[in-house]
Amino acid sequence: MREKQELFAGNVARLIAFIFAQGYTCTLSEAYRTKEQAEWNAQKGIGSANSLHCKRLAIDLNIFKDGVYLTKSDDYEFAGEYWYSIHEDNRWGGAGGDGNHFSMTDTGKNW
Repeated sequence: MREKQELFAGNVARLIAFIFAQGYTCTLSEAYRTKEQAEWNAQKGIGSANSLHCKRLAIDLNIFKDGVYLTKSDDYEFAGEYWYSIHEDNRWGGAGGDGNHFSMTDTGKNW
């Protein structure tokens, strides 16, 4: 799993560099989440009990343009499209209305 987490971290670094290169800025929101937090979120209907945040394979980014926080998933589409292009296991939450969520599946190669 460590190798997958390292790959994910490198991909996040590339994504952040891309965001800044496009004239945006960003801050880090949530990366790691405990199992208890994931379960609480799931009970509240705001996440999954099996969150990839618990495996250190997901991060939420807050993107800004000219100092204004972008809140619509569509605002993150440029970053989501780039995220998909970096690696075949990358997933973006924009289709589900969670545009600031970037993750990597833990399936595929036997990590």
